[in-house]
Amino acid sequence: MFTLTTERLVLRDFTAADEDAVHQYASDPVVCRYVDWGPNTLAVTREFLADATLEAAGVERRSFTLAITSKVDGTVIGSVAVWEVSAAHRRAELGFVVNPKFQGQGYASEAGSAVLELAFARLGAQRVQATCRPENSASASVLTKIGMVEEGRMRAHMVIRGTVVDSLLFAAVQPEIASADFA
Repeated sequence: MFTLTTERLVLRDFTAADEDAVHQYASDPVVCRYVDWGPNTLAVTREFLADATLEAAGVERRSFTLAITSKVDGTVIGSVAVWEVSAAHRRAELGFVVNPKFQGQGYASEAGSAVLELAFARLGAQRVQATCRPENSASASVLTKIGMVEEGRMRAHMVIRGTVVDSLLFAAVQPEIASADFA
């Protein structure tokens, strides 16, 4: 099982035992209002966990969908993921979700920062990007806090539950790559 430890958290592969904790936040309409998935049925939550377990079993992992858990008692706080978008262009994407009971305590920033570093170190990413809805100021704040830069607004970027929505695009680039002279 893959684990990544931060000051207060253990980021680890999901297991079937996480079903109740994941379903609690993944079925919440408030949690899902800014994302293109959910609110989950129990069957969809089980499918998510099955997919995450299959991903974790991969020999050469190019994506990490991890449970955000408390280092103190193992409580599942949310989920954080980073996945390779293009190996040829060394691009990855990052996303996160936190149970409302645990929001506002810096857990998303702590987990996001750790997987951002994972993307650079383990996936060899040159660029890691993330999107959020323009009205989701909490996620925009997290992305800025972990060192990502807002690059712009993508108009009509997605269709969520039948509604066309814009997205804000954030990105971080590998510091060594960004400052390298390719002349």
